[in-house]
Amino acid sequence: MTTVAQDTDRRQIIDAIVVALSEVLRKELTDVTEETRLFDDLSLDSTSVLGLLMALEDALDIEVDPESLEQSHLESVGALAGYIAESR
Repeated sequence: MTTVAQDTDRRQIIDAIVVALSEVLRKELTDVTEETRLFDDLSLDSTSVLGLLMALEDALDIEVDPESLEQSHLESVGALAGYIAESR
């Protein structure tokens, strides 16, 4: 995959994460970046993480393997995007 294609793919993943976060948190999120921390900045909890992962599975047509998911993958929007990109 070329760098441009990788960048486009990552941008699509991040956009999908922001949309899914908006749905799960039931509010518009306009200032989310790759550095936005899921727990500290957005106050996600275990229930909202499950909702987020299910929404991302539907939006991106992926299946998240709970065995491969680590806490570090949920530290920020960028970390989650990286995990999803590697899992595809």
